[in-house]
Amino acid sequence: MLDTTTPLLTIKQLQAWYGESHILHGVDFDVHEGEVVTLLGRNGAGKTTTLKSIMGMVGQRTGSVRFEGRELIASAANQIARAGIAICPEERGIFASLSVEENLLLPPVVKPGGLTLDQIFELFPNLKERLGSSQGTKLSGGEQQMLAIGRILRTGARLLLLDEPTEGLAPVIIQQIGKTIRALKEKGFTILLVEQNFRFASTVADRYYVMEHGRIIDQFSNAELDANVEKLHDYLGV
Repeated sequence: MLDTTTPLLTIKQLQAWYGESHILHGVDFDVHEGEVVTLLGRNGAGKTTTLKSIMGMVGQRTGSVRFEGRELIASAANQIARAGIAICPEERGIFASLSVEENLLLPPVVKPGGLTLDQIFELFPNLKERLGSSQGTKLSGGEQQMLAIGRILRTGARLLLLDEPTEGLAPVIIQQIGKTIRALKEKGFTILLVEQNFRFASTVADRYYVMEHGRIIDQFSNAELDANVEKLHDYLGV
C-alpha cells in the first residue's frame, strides 16, 4: 500500500556548486510515493543539477536530501544508489562496446522489486529484437533511450530520476516513453522527471515544480495545469 502522507523524498535548502559556480540556491520540494513529479524550467534553470545533487554527483552540496526518512546529504553517490535511487541521465550513458543485453545487465541489483528482463521487454519490445546482435550506440536515439531507462529498472530502485527522456525523439517514440512512464507508475515506481516539454509532461505528471535561476518559483498539480498555462508560457518562453 502506498504511503501518500509521508514524502518518499524531501529536499530542503539544497545548494549545489560546480567548482566556483553556485548553481542551486536553496531548493525545496518533496515527492510522495507513487507520484510522477516534473521539474519544469528553461535551459540553465538548475533542473539537471537538482537530479545530480540528489545523487551526490556534484562538486559540493549542502542542505538536506531525505529519502525514506534517511538523510543522504553526506552520502557518496554509490551509497545513494544502493539506498534505492537511480538516475537516467540526459546523455543516456550507453556503453558503445557492449551489446544491448550487456548494457541491461551491467548495473547491480541493489534492492528486491526490480523488473526482470522479460518485464523490461514487455515495456520495450524493440530491445528484445536487438538483444544480442547490436552494440548500444548502434541503436536509434529512441532505442537508446529505452535501453537507458530499462537498465535502471532492474536495480530495484524505488525512485527513478529521468532527465529529459524525450529530448530529440520522434513523436511516436515520445508517445511510447509516455506510455512507459504511466506503466511504471502503475507498477508502483516513483518518478522525478526533468522536462522542458510541458505538453508531454501533462500526459504523465501528477504535480509540477517550476525552476528558475536555481530556485523553485512555483508549483501546481496536474488538475491546475490549465489555469497555469499562461504563466508557464512566461516561465518557459514558449
